[in-house]
Amino acid sequence: MPQYQEDLVATQTTTTTATMKDANGANVLDLKTLIEELESSIEVPSVFICPISLEPMQDPVTLCTGQTYDRSNILKWFSLGHNTCPTTMQDLWDDSVTPNTTLHHFILSWFSQKYLAMKKKLEDVQGTALELLDTLKKVKGQNRVRALKQLRKLVDSQLSTRKTVEENNGLALISSLLGPFTSHAVGSEAIGILVNLDLGSELKRNLMQPAKVSLLVDIMNEGTIQTKMNCAKLIQMLLVEGNPSETVVLSSLSLLVGVLRLVRDKKHPTSVLTGLILLKIVCSRESVRSTIVSIGAVPQLIQLLPTLNNECLEIALNILEVLSTLPEGRLALKECPNIIPSVVKLLMRVSESCTQFALSILWAIYKLAPEECASKAVEAGLAAKLLLVIQSGCNPVLKQKSAEFLKMCSLDYSSSILISKCMLTATIQ
Repeated sequence: MPQYQEDLVATQTTTTTATMKDANGANVLDLKTLIEELESSIEVPSVFICPISLEPMQDPVTLCTGQTYDRSNILKWFSLGHNTCPTTMQDLWDDSVTPNTTLHHFILSWFSQKYLAMKKKLEDVQGTALELLDTLKKVKGQNRVRALKQLRKLVDSQLSTRKTVEENNGLALISSLLGPFTSHAVGSEAIGILVNLDLGSELKRNLMQPAKVSLLVDIMNEGTIQTKMNCAKLIQMLLVEGNPSETVVLSSLSLLVGVLRLVRDKKHPTSVLTGLILLKIVCSRESVRSTIVSIGAVPQLIQLLPTLNNECLEIALNILEVLSTLPEGRLALKECPNIIPSVVKLLMRVSESCTQFALSILWAIYKLAPEECASKAVEAGLAAKLLLVIQSGCNPVLKQKSAEFLKMCSLDYSSSILISKCMLTATIQ
């Protein structure tokens, strides 16, 4: 049996036995586990990387050419019938592999040190978090703001800190800091912490108290852009379960105004998405839709459509479709300048969902003013777009709706004029 085959058999029946030892000399983790724990979070020196797998070596061996590889990778290379060095492509005059014990020791030592440093840092972070939670029970004013700010930074950057806060009654403590007399400085930091944690049903009910909701909405309207986004995300978390107390949130006109401000903030695309997601959740509650229309949401969203990315555009059209189910929503849509050409452009442009939402919006306007809508829509190229939908692989319901809309629009035109408006080729005609 060739030497490389003997080595391959040995590799398949054994594992890397080198381990890291703690201060008392006890084995803690083997090299394989250390690499799995650390590889994704640190930059590994290139000399520790196997040229074949481009991953850290667990059992480095050296060929007669002087090149070093991880044992399992080079033996697999040999098993495929190669008799060359993968890096230099030199023919090998000796197929044996020599363990590179020096490099193996360096790799194990390096990963061990990194692991111990990471472990100590985590322990320090957890200790700091516990200390800050204890401090928050005692201090007020600027000292409380400073403690919350430090804790928020830890929660933002360290997943372990979130778990520490959740497991040590930190959620209830931070929630208790929110109330009618809470300063915006304290509230902003507390909300920045809560939005990153896993809130249980009981805590969500607690945050639904009128005084807390009022503070949340005030901060959302007056804070920094990041604070506004945190408030919006926290409100999303409170509404997502359909809590019976959600009417306290939904009845706030200031909340709806604040959400629209987020949606209009073109300088911060992330805030636009955050605002649209919350507005979509709010619109799913039928009792609030009339209020949303009354504060001018429809023309504001229509004006934003050309500037939105695909993700935001789909959400905005979904919201407009929902609002178009109301008489006042349809009227608001009809009164928007250039509404029909703007929406026609979106058919078959972004996604099937966007096409469906856009078609529903046009249909709602058509029912309000059939002749006016049909004329403007066909002039804007609607007929051609509808034919594309009918001939596409869209779902049957959307195709049927397009066919019905095309038929309704054609009532105001002769066949020849309608075809000319479609701007189709002679073959398709």
